[in-house]
Amino acid sequence: MTDPATAGQVIELDGARETRSICVLLVIQAVVSFRSIPRILDLLRRMAGLGLNWTPHFTSVINWTLRLGLGLLRQVAPTDEPWLAIVDHSIDIGTKKALVVLRVSTKALSARGGAICLEDCVCVGLKISEQINGETVAVDLQDIFAKAGVPVAILRDGDATLRKGVSLWQDKQSEVVPVIYDIGHAAANVLKEEFESKRPYQRFIALTNRAASRLRQTDLAFLIPPKLRSKGRFQSISNLGQWAAKILDALSVKGGIRPPTRAKLRKVLPGFMALRGFVQRFASTTHTVARMLEILKNHGLNQANHERCVQLLASLPKNSGVRKRLHEWLQHHIEIQKQLTAKGHPDLPLMVSSDVIESLFGKYKHILERSPQADMNRSTLLIPALCGRSSEVAVEQALAQTRHDDLKIWEQENIPYTVRKKRRAFFANLNKIQSQIPGKLPGVSTA
Repeated sequence: MTDPATAGQVIELDGARETRSICVLLVIQAVVSFRSIPRILDLLRRMAGLGLNWTPHFTSVINWTLRLGLGLLRQVAPTDEPWLAIVDHSIDIGTKKALVVLRVSTKALSARGGAICLEDCVCVGLKISEQINGETVAVDLQDIFAKAGVPVAILRDGDATLRKGVSLWQDKQSEVVPVIYDIGHAAANVLKEEFESKRPYQRFIALTNRAASRLRQTDLAFLIPPKLRSKGRFQSISNLGQWAAKILDALSVKGGIRPPTRAKLRKVLPGFMALRGFVQRFASTTHTVARMLEILKNHGLNQANHERCVQLLASLPKNSGVRKRLHEWLQHHIEIQKQLTAKGHPDLPLMVSSDVIESLFGKYKHILERSPQADMNRSTLLIPALCGRSSEVAVEQALAQTRHDDLKIWEQENIPYTVRKKRRAFFANLNKIQSQIPGKLPGVSTA
């Protein structure tokens, strides 16, 4: 017979676990800030009758979420199912970067029926460094793949450090592991090489930049051209091509818009019609590339999609550098798809887009921006927690295997210092020196 007191403890413990799971899932699935979660739980308990016995402090929510990330990393092990590795570096945060490796099953794309999501991925590697080069990347990859197993292929972008690091790692392998060059970055580099140095493109960009400033806060503000990114602008350049084609039509077709509006547009865009030939070629090229990216990012590369993309490229002029370079990319990567099929792997589309890892970094950055001091610290353990199919059972299993002391040990080994720690140490040392000066109060400036 169960002791009533013991039964009460079990119920209370189960309630505590439920509260803990809800808090963590609110962070990683609803992307709710740590400080907001206790307030949300209090509101739901009062207004919706949520049966929770207590409300944790937000620092507890932080520690639980980071323990989940560490627990998931510690669960990484080889798998018999073929998988593909997506490798990338995070943006610079403070003085450090994170090398992240995601595992994606070769069946994920087919099962999804479209572009994969973060829940289809597992973070199998997280390495934080201040000094990054090809040699350090190779060492990190060796350590990660020793724990996770060797993938059937590696997907990366065009970063030179990653390219060298992956190449150095490959040199030490007994079997060749194919490397997939992300189609988004490949297409952006091809478009950049085709247009950036051309005088008509430079005139066109200067014209659109001036038009944006002239149209802003006017009755034609709805016609402002898309804003180009300062970095990686050619990854979204098709939006500008689409805008330019529509403006060209508006200025060319009689009766399309009222004469006063056409007159204002011509004044804002002087010389635009003189660039008609370039604008048409630019818009057509970027539109074709955008359609090709839509196919490959959503459905991967197989023989059928390869033929569809070849037909799209055939619409471009024969002397087009974009047509030639992307056709070479297609030929190289369809051979990789055939090699994997020949090795006994399922005849599934080859994943050629690393957008999912960019999405992961964006989600992590969104959470990190809420911090008053942006620095890469133990919060990087959020990255593994944001991947995979998180459930209450998975959360409890990971937390049960990871103690708070494990979190401290990981931080000491991987994040020896942060901006905040250096700041505290600096002023602590300054106060110590000032305290030794007769009549000087620590922390009080005499300036």
